Amino acid sequence: MLHEPSEQSGPDNASEKKAKLGVIMFFIYTIVYAGFVFIGLSKPELMGLKSLGGLNIAILYGFGLIALAIIMGFIYNYFCTKLEDKMNNNEPQK
Repeated sequence: MLHEPSEQSGPDNASEKKAKLGVIMFFIYTIVYAGFVFIGLSKPELMGLKSLGGLNIAILYGFGLIALAIIMGFIYNYFCTKLEDKMNNNEPQK
């Protein structure tokens, strides 16, 4: 038994802008992650310093990277949805 898509989709006029946004966000995350690696390689003693709540910098930076990835995912989804609605002439969902 074959299943068809629940909704027919046409060409995505926003795909080029969405790809560009994705690449920009990738480089932003890469720069932040490279900072983590650079500190770990050049000054590993900094990673052990205690900060908020007694946690060391390595733990805070690591959780910050995870949170940044999640936040950037939501931002990417938001802007891609806006681009699709605008460029594909869809009615914005309420």
